[in-house]
Amino acid sequence: MLAAAMTDDRAGILLVDDMGDNLTALEAVLGSLNEPLVRARSGEEAMKALLRQRFAVVLLDIRMPGMDGFETAANIKRLDQTKDVPIIFLTGSDADAGYAFRGYATGAADYLTKPFDPWVLRAKVSVFLDLHRKTVQLERMLAQRSRHAAELGIRLAALEKHLAADEPPDLAELRSQVRELRQLVAEGQVK
Repeated sequence: MLAAAMTDDRAGILLVDDMGDNLTALEAVLGSLNEPLVRARSGEEAMKALLRQRFAVVLLDIRMPGMDGFETAANIKRLDQTKDVPIIFLTGSDADAGYAFRGYATGAADYLTKPFDPWVLRAKVSVFLDLHRKTVQLERMLAQRSRHAAELGIRLAALEKHLAADEPPDLAELRSQVRELRQLVAEGQVK
């Protein structure tokens, strides 16, 4: 599980580039998505941000001083709490063709060269935002099912205790619990 989740369904987008103008351009392109945009000017800053909050996607420049994009991606993929965060590498159009192969080998979900088509970038990021929302929704549903299963387990244990002690169960309470279980099964919360 990640260190900290956003308090609502909005998903952060982590923008990592050592050039402020590039970060500003990314913000201009992605601002219309109405999701939190978090800037990081180095691989180290990116790692700190990833440990503080949950992100739907990371847009990661390759050429940065210090920890470059490849090293940053490797660190992201190495940690349990960040390994599933998708990475889109961004690099200059003059980059070596091997960069794309190395990026995918490092765990990138995608790779774009600058200058990029703003519409294409928004579309790609939107896909990851949608996947993130569905993942959060699934996590909530599984947590709810787990809570219901635990509650039913407690009720079953209490009933078994009564039966083991040859105490007759409260039939009204038993009927109520059966109705609740049927309702949960009908709602698809327990199978």
